[in-house]
Amino acid sequence: MEELFTLEKEVGRGSYGVVFEGHVAKTGQRVAIKRLPCSNPESIELYLQELWAMRTTAKNHVNVIALHGCLMQTGTRSLKPLKPGNLPLRLVESVLKGSVVRALQSQERTNSPCNTRRRSISACRLQDRTNTIQAKAKLQHKSKESSSDSSTPQRPQNRRRKRPAPTQEDQTGSLRCLALWLVMEYCDGGDLNQYLLSRPPDTQRNHRVVQQLCSAMAFLHRLGITHRDLKPDNVLVCVTAKGPVIKVADFGLSKMSECVVDGDLTRQHFSSTCGSDFYMAPEVWGGLTYTAQADIFSLGVMFWAVLERITFVEEGTTQEQLGAYVCKGRSSWLMPLGEALWENAELQLCIPMKFKRAPPLPPPPGPAMCTLLLDMLASDPDARPLADQLEARVCRALKEDSH
Repeated sequence: MEELFTLEKEVGRGSYGVVFEGHVAKTGQRVAIKRLPCSNPESIELYLQELWAMRTTAKNHVNVIALHGCLMQTGTRSLKPLKPGNLPLRLVESVLKGSVVRALQSQERTNSPCNTRRRSISACRLQDRTNTIQAKAKLQHKSKESSSDSSTPQRPQNRRRKRPAPTQEDQTGSLRCLALWLVMEYCDGGDLNQYLLSRPPDTQRNHRVVQQLCSAMAFLHRLGITHRDLKPDNVLVCVTAKGPVIKVADFGLSKMSECVVDGDLTRQHFSSTCGSDFYMAPEVWGGLTYTAQADIFSLGVMFWAVLERITFVEEGTTQEQLGAYVCKGRSSWLMPLGEALWENAELQLCIPMKFKRAPPLPPPPGPAMCTLLLDMLASDPDARPLADQLEARVCRALKEDSH
């Protein structure tokens, strides 16, 4: 990745990193740049999973967020591009050993040949203690040879220089990694919550959202990727003249599942309880092993919420969110669908959900779509449709209901 990037402003912050709006210096293209500080092995493992998933999807599907490149921060002002297919071996070692592996002090003090591959953004103040950055990019090249002189010879402009062959230190990743920077396509419509709830209900728009999510999920599952944290917050929107383009994002919890082999789907089972409460499948709530079909349940919750504009405010927050739920008893306590179905697998869900929708109210889903939603939200994972069946079933249900 040869482009330089200018960081403009912070646009999002989460538990693990911060996202900035930026631009490619040469073209002016707007991009999103996500900084992931590599401070502990647990976070590093999530970052490598996200990088792996995004490299696997590459730019091959319009409804999955595209990764333009990745940089490794090796110092307060130094960034090193990562080639496609390569992982920082020191980060992999940190995950395997359970502690952050740092370069030897002697290596950090001296100028090794791998320093010739560094690129720095001179005006960019990369602060390790804070995640705020105001920057303008400027490419600098350092010469291979270092002397006791404090000045470093500058590479003449418009002249090619043959780079030295990678040394052993290059290949083993001896440089200390302070953070990973993921450069991704920018989505100007915010997340799915922000986009849909800031606009009056539109049935056709909702249908396009549902169909695009089906297409993205079929693509991911064909590649063997189980997302494991599907929710409106992790779905971004690009606003176009032809309508919203949906982008599934945030692959930090994603895992590899078996893909289709000779027409047969062999499934990888997972055991880690992860995801967001209101979208987790019953088997995940119960601590059982689960498969990629847990994604289908999460998608069913999202579909129901999008089509009926069902919202809730999660305890401890003030943000209105799209999501379906069950009311516990006569109180106002909201129980996630997955938890309720885990406690009672025979629970009958009421689709459509009357009197629980955020005004103004869209028309409720028709009978065919209601049947599909119930199948997606089945307690038994094997009773849920597969991802590659969803898109056709959604189109068929919408067509039936339109008549």
